[in-house]
Amino acid sequence: MESVDTDVQAGPVLDYPFHRPSAIEVPPVYDELRQRCPVAHVRLPSGDEGYVVSRYDDVHTVLSDARFSRAATTAPGAPQLTSTPPLAGGLFTMDPPEHTRLRRLVSKEFTFRRVQNLRPRIQELTDGLLDEMQRHGAPADLNTALAFPLPVMVICELLGVPFEDRDKFRGWSDAFVSLTSHSPQEVAAQRRSMIDYLAALIRDKRENPGEDLMSALVAVHDEEGRLTEHELITMGITLLVAGHETTVSMIGKCVLTLLRHPEHLAALREHPEHLDHAVEELLRINPIGDGGPLRVTLEDVEIAGTRIPKGSAVLAAICSANQDPQRFPEDSPADFLPARPSAPHHVAFGHGPHFCLGAPLARAELQIVIGSLIRRFPGLRLAEDVEKLELTTGMMVHGLTRLPVTW
Repeated sequence: MESVDTDVQAGPVLDYPFHRPSAIEVPPVYDELRQRCPVAHVRLPSGDEGYVVSRYDDVHTVLSDARFSRAATTAPGAPQLTSTPPLAGGLFTMDPPEHTRLRRLVSKEFTFRRVQNLRPRIQELTDGLLDEMQRHGAPADLNTALAFPLPVMVICELLGVPFEDRDKFRGWSDAFVSLTSHSPQEVAAQRRSMIDYLAALIRDKRENPGEDLMSALVAVHDEEGRLTEHELITMGITLLVAGHETTVSMIGKCVLTLLRHPEHLAALREHPEHLDHAVEELLRINPIGDGGPLRVTLEDVEIAGTRIPKGSAVLAAICSANQDPQRFPEDSPADFLPARPSAPHHVAFGHGPHFCLGAPLARAELQIVIGSLIRRFPGLRLAEDVEKLELTTGMMVHGLTRLPVTW
């Protein structure tokens, strides 16, 4: 793209998602959009048109302002991100107060205190995977050895889902976060398969309840009537997909960032007490995708001097907001600075009513994984040139296809 017109209505309609030149860069067009076209007119993978908001303050507004609705994305005739309409009746496609009602049912499982109690078990699972990685020897694909199995193990234990079904989750999750990687027919088939699986799991929890979250949600449905059967199934899908897909991609990308900066890796090994803050910077600089879920305007809204008409599709570009020099002024916001004072102000987990429910769990997993790797493998390094690494394409969540390491 050579230039961006400052008048979004008269300017070019850009194809979204934007081009990523490599596995370690966000789309460079965002630098220009923040400066000259903070509300960009785009064509979405579905063929519908919409808007991408790129500045930090404006992204904050879109994420928290009730005029930008998630529920409206399921209305008949609403603009769509992909050719497959979103699944209605879940946390991702509700607005308050219905969203608040559902979120309250599960939020206690993801509190900071609850996650602190889970940390010893997360550490135990991590150590077991690292033991296996060490037994097999170098080189290893960190995705296969650690980044994928750990979040799946954790969310399976939390929900009470058999870990042996984990291979099914990857196909289902990939379809649920597809932009262009799956056909509408493939998405529909995978969605149907996952719904059938959750329905069968729920039947089993009714007959054999446990101490897990799905058993608790089944009891809420059966005994208290605060959850419909459709909401129960959709909640299971949401927690299963969101509970591992994003963390899988973040583990690989965060480790890659550290391996590309051996001086920072060595400093963290020397001062592990700085790890928690470094994880915030890693979250800031490694977005899981270009933007958060689609929203639709309930009325005309003005953002950065641009009128967005009622009924418009809007994406808040979190990856761009997290590199806005107006909010992250220390040196270049594209650089990894583990001690960056402004790092905790990132919006990697969103903002407002839809702030990521699993943020405490994701932080704990990243802190434990990175800290354990640093201790266990002091010689950890990339086994291939970084230029050979690739991100998944055509999906809302960008993860490394593989991460070969040695030690």
